[in-house]
Amino acid sequence: MITLRPANDRGHAYHGWLNSYHTFSFANYYDPDHMGFRALRVINEDWVKPGRGFGTHPHRDMEIITYMLEGAIAHKDTMGNEATVRAGEVQAMTAGTGVAHSEMNPSRVDELHLLQIWLLPEAPGLPPSYGQIAVPTEEKRGNWRKVAGRNPGKRAVHINQDVDLYATVLSEGDRLTFDLRLQRHAWVQVSSGKLSLNGVSMEAGDGAAISEETLLEVQAHSDTEVLLFDLA
Repeated sequence: MITLRPANDRGHAYHGWLNSYHTFSFANYYDPDHMGFRALRVINEDWVKPGRGFGTHPHRDMEIITYMLEGAIAHKDTMGNEATVRAGEVQAMTAGTGVAHSEMNPSRVDELHLLQIWLLPEAPGLPPSYGQIAVPTEEKRGNWRKVAGRNPGKRAVHINQDVDLYATVLSEGDRLTFDLRLQRHAWVQVSSGKLSLNGVSMEAGDGAAISEETLLEVQAHSDTEVLLFDLA
């Protein structure tokens, strides 16, 4: 079963410096029918103006992933981490017992574009932690490149939840399959382009909740970038 979440149906917030679309209920956007999916709690697609961003603010008991699409973001947190996360990079932070951080666009001219993803952790009160990796486009081209997971290896960021996050970049006409294990679920998020998922048409900003399927087939109808969450 595939349930489409169209881009145009998402919640929307515009603050001048921030243009944000919410796949699930977030902040002032509340929809009891869209509170999350499995461990997924937030997928926000954000555009942030030059020189602006999210000032220092706290989090607890959440796994936070930033998937950069365009531009760069300057990160600083109370664990002592300071880093710049650029397009093609992935950042993960375990908020756990509590952490405060800021995320700012350091450019004076370029807008940044990212996906902000929150996952419920497998347990409360975990020690805070931070990770960051670069994932070149060529490593994602034509295959599912794992970028985050509970058992990430050396080429992905670690998260404390039974979720594996994959990304792929496809050219028009490319096909790619994914074998979903029994009793597993998936969420597909299209960050750019157009595709069909088991025959269901999707385009940039669309998401899809997937249950009771074992084989997923993606066919790209343009140059496309896609995220796939393999969820318990």
